[in-house]
Amino acid sequence: MLMKAVRVGLGQLVIAGDFLTRPSKKKRSPEAQAAVEASAKALTLYQFHACPFCVKTRRALRRLNVPVALRDAKNNEPDRQALLSGGGRIKVPCLRIEEEGQTVWMYESKVIVDYLEKRFSSV
Repeated sequence: MLMKAVRVGLGQLVIAGDFLTRPSKKKRSPEAQAAVEASAKALTLYQFHACPFCVKTRRALRRLNVPVALRDAKNNEPDRQALLSGGGRIKVPCLRIEEEGQTVWMYESKVIVDYLEKRFSSV
């Protein structure tokens, strides 16, 4: 019980820290931003709200100004089952990428952030 309280407390600190130090969004022309938004429709991030690695990934999405659908794999059972059946395990963050009829489940915050940087930083 004590460990759960500590975990919840630390989670709230992570969320507060993220809120207080949130990065500003990348500025783009309206046309470029529309292209990013259209491209981002193929992406979905499965995450836990207070997970530090998920926070890192969401911060990158915000900094790059990429609006991605977020799925709560902790508190939403259908999202959790979709992650398990599609990705093969309950591990977050996980970015689902749907392109050219293929679905890729990308795990690990560093890998996801690197992918997002390569795909969206120059747009």
